[in-house]
Amino acid sequence: MSDTRKVDTGRSNYLAGQAAEDMVLRHYEAKGLSLAKARWRGKAGEVDLILRDGDELVFVEVKHSRSFDSAVVRLLPKQVQRLMKAAEEFAGGEPKGLLTEMRFDVALVNGQGEVHILENALW
Repeated sequence: MSDTRKVDTGRSNYLAGQAAEDMVLRHYEAKGLSLAKARWRGKAGEVDLILRDGDELVFVEVKHSRSFDSAVVRLLPKQVQRLMKAAEEFAGGEPKGLLTEMRFDVALVNGQGEVHILENALW
């Protein structure tokens, strides 16, 4: 693969990821949740979306692919560990610290732009 093609593919994947995150955010906002941070980066890693549902924090990992099945298999154990550590770091800055209620969702977006949310998917 040529360097130009790699750059084009990388840019295309980045834009597709942004679009998927935007779709997921609209889905949550329609349910009354509010955005706290998008693409928050801490020392441990990045969280795609951090939302507030009242006093609860909702950490969301967004995965997009042609199908929901192929999207879900893209979530690797190492990513889950980084997400948990990053969430812990973010929650540490909240008024209640690590006593803040929180949950971890996985949002899947397929090639047709459909969104499927797996609430409390990560423990």
